[in-house]
Amino acid sequence: MDDRLKSEIEHRRDALIALTQALIAIPTLNPPGRNYLEICEYLADHLGARGFTTELIRAKGTPGDSERYPRWNMIARIEGTRPGECVHFNAHHDVVELGHGWTRDPFGGEIEGDRIYGRGACDMKGGLAASVIAAEAFLAICPDFAGSIEISATADEETGGYGGVAYLAEQGRFDPDRVQHVIIPEPLHKDQICLGHRGVWWAEIETHGRIAHGSMPFLGDSAIRHMGAVLAEMEETLFPLLLNKRTEMPVIPEGARASTLNINSIHGGEPEQEEGFTGLPAPCVADRCRIVIDRRFLIEEDIGAVKSEISALMERVKERRPSFTYEIRDLFEVQPSMTDREAPIVRSTAAAIEAVLGREASYVVSPGTYDQKHIDRIGRLKNCIAYGPGLLELAHQPDEWVGIADMLDSAKVMALVLVELLDPA
Repeated sequence: MDDRLKSEIEHRRDALIALTQALIAIPTLNPPGRNYLEICEYLADHLGARGFTTELIRAKGTPGDSERYPRWNMIARIEGTRPGECVHFNAHHDVVELGHGWTRDPFGGEIEGDRIYGRGACDMKGGLAASVIAAEAFLAICPDFAGSIEISATADEETGGYGGVAYLAEQGRFDPDRVQHVIIPEPLHKDQICLGHRGVWWAEIETHGRIAHGSMPFLGDSAIRHMGAVLAEMEETLFPLLLNKRTEMPVIPEGARASTLNINSIHGGEPEQEEGFTGLPAPCVADRCRIVIDRRFLIEEDIGAVKSEISALMERVKERRPSFTYEIRDLFEVQPSMTDREAPIVRSTAAAIEAVLGREASYVVSPGTYDQKHIDRIGRLKNCIAYGPGLLELAHQPDEWVGIADMLDSAKVMALVLVELLDPA
């Protein structure tokens, strides 16, 4: 059966390429959230024609949802001939902005050699297409199976997943009584199983000052200088501290096995003027300065302690600067997540990787979060991994691509997982 299934997927090579190109051609840019309904309708039509029952679900009221940019999701399900468990393939359909440096049409799905190019080819429309082809091949070879298969295409993973998997999880779509196994085909390479991710805390830090004429700064109090003291304290004490915090999680790349902090943005003083404004700025002392921090923390760390590090740092600065005042505002937080290596979906995927590739699977943890966080925390489903074709370092890059051979191999792995878990006759 395994050999027949592998051959069936090879036979569907052209279909896999065509599906990947069709998905790339729909520019589902996020933000703001373009063409979500179009890609969901395309997939619903495609899977509906192959026997799946499909639903289009709008995540009304979630961040970013509006009449102009509604947050649409698609779930397709097909039942077996006998009772059994459900295997769910979840992929996000949104892609990030293009950025500069492209030498190809970002939505052209161009093929050169073994590669398909385009925004989202790697992250993660190639993985979505591979999961669809895996399910189709399995149904062709193994029509008599136990349980059910679900495939979802969800919104907004690139901006937190609140209009996608988080919403569906809140609606009970990942309840363990309904779904027992989840594979998220993120681009982590075809021989690696991603067990989870580090935690994240985003916060905005604002320092306060007093406005005055820029020619007499001694009559004011510069919030930018106060923020400079905050940044200097981070350099002197916080960054060395984080570098020495190490995890036993198999996080990749190696540098991400330490705790990290990134300063996402900084702004102080008067607002930036609209593009095309040709005047000069006013001479004012800045009375406000803000930074947004992105703190990635380890499974060994407590979120309360992570936040306390920043509070203590700010208090140290305050002790040295009598007029110093500040605010810290939480933006969002996600706890670390890691599936046990002995979980059924991990064991089945590892066995399938060895059967397809002839080598043992590697186990990794992602440096950044993805939608497993919502399946774990909201859905209460622990039996979840990320596994899919593509190289993580290509995500969000110009001239992004996915390998055709890698998609075929990953589809074979996913199909063999279905054989393992759905008991085909």
